[in-house]
Amino acid sequence: MKLITQKIFIFLNLALFCSCGSKPTNTLETAAEKKPNILFIVVDDLRPELNFYGANHINSPSLDKLAGESLIFERAYCNIPVCGASRASLLTGARPTRKRFINAHIKKDEDYPEAISLPMLLKQNGYKTISNGKIYHYQNDDAEAWDEIWHPKSLWDYALAESQEIRKNTHRGLPFEAAKVHDSVYRDGKTALKVIQDLNKLKEANQPFFLTMGLSKPHLPFTAPQKYWDLYDRDKIELPESYIQPESTPRYAFHNFGELRQYENIPKKGDLPNALAKELIHGYYACVSYIDAQIGLVLDELKRLDLEDDTIVILWGDHGWNLGDHKLWSKHVTFETALRTPLIIKVPGKTKGLKTNAITEFIDVYPSLAELTSIEIPDTVDGKSFVPIINRKSVEKNWAVSKFKDAVTLIKGDLFYTEWVKDDGVAYARMLFDHKTDPLELDNLSEKPQYQDKVIELSKELRQKWGKDFLTK
Repeated sequence: MKLITQKIFIFLNLALFCSCGSKPTNTLETAAEKKPNILFIVVDDLRPELNFYGANHINSPSLDKLAGESLIFERAYCNIPVCGASRASLLTGARPTRKRFINAHIKKDEDYPEAISLPMLLKQNGYKTISNGKIYHYQNDDAEAWDEIWHPKSLWDYALAESQEIRKNTHRGLPFEAAKVHDSVYRDGKTALKVIQDLNKLKEANQPFFLTMGLSKPHLPFTAPQKYWDLYDRDKIELPESYIQPESTPRYAFHNFGELRQYENIPKKGDLPNALAKELIHGYYACVSYIDAQIGLVLDELKRLDLEDDTIVILWGDHGWNLGDHKLWSKHVTFETALRTPLIIKVPGKTKGLKTNAITEFIDVYPSLAELTSIEIPDTVDGKSFVPIINRKSVEKNWAVSKFKDAVTLIKGDLFYTEWVKDDGVAYARMLFDHKTDPLELDNLSEKPQYQDKVIELSKELRQKWGKDFLTK
């Protein structure tokens, strides 16, 4: 009964949205030539702590269902663990460098204006392109690539008057909120309604579409309807096994998680009290369940409109997130908890719950979607297509490179090798973890005598693979 009521509410609310953008242009494509649609779902701060990645404690039935119809990348890595840079890098297919795509506040238009972005490429090839929610960090970045840009209006994403008042009078407000409100009160609920409206509009157009759904949760603050908090028993939530900062790990690897410290009632320094840490983990889980429900509504509508068989669905989290791992919160490090991300793609007729252990980088998404839509890949793209994996073939590439500030990490096989380098490329610190024996990254091997030959080898390989323009652009 609740589901029926919610769907009725959704369709009633669709009328509240204006029909933005120009009327789609008809194409001359025949049915045989028609390009696939793309539903592009971006989730902010999503960890691969989901059932289809081996976890069993987060309630996410919609994501689980989508994964069962998709190719699941077990080893997908962002190229930089901060939202603005990660998104711009993925959407251009270009590697971050010492000066390009370096933090949350970059703009594609300023950092790499000459690159043809993925939405621009698709637009130039007959696609209707719609940006909904947070796709780039800044709403009007790469504006020419979109036929329409839409953002939800929300008062700092707090539903309760008292929370809004605290936010009004402080820098960030409370780090979490549970409110007995409808899903559409928060911005991601509004985004789901807009995407559903778009699907209904696009259904009538004889034009392929690149439709995006940028979800803001589970980014801080952890605000979600009460019913999603109620899915979890906080007494059963445990701190991570890696809740430690070993002496062997360089101090450069850690930070004071300033992103979280800006919120009210968070200590300005030191470890968090255990009760507060568990409340934050609880809030994160609630937000994942909340966005899962919004994704489910959109996927149900895609099916109801008979668009499912004509639409590629790709879902990714812009980077990982620390939930107490290494006694850290937020991203901004090169531990696997910040670099490894969820990435799944559903290609009608080709994927059905398959998994791959192939090491994949976010810059590989662009050329893969270009290949799936039979569009030539621009020269500015650094990534390599993973379409052979979709076709159940092997790929030669077995590595990834990620960076944050001075830290640059080579991921190869079970090894995670990081160097902190100066502008001239000279290293001033390093760490090496072997995930075969140390998956939690607690034993830095880089200074141990028996690993020095391996360090020299990995250091050379890192420089070969971080990109020819890494130090100069």
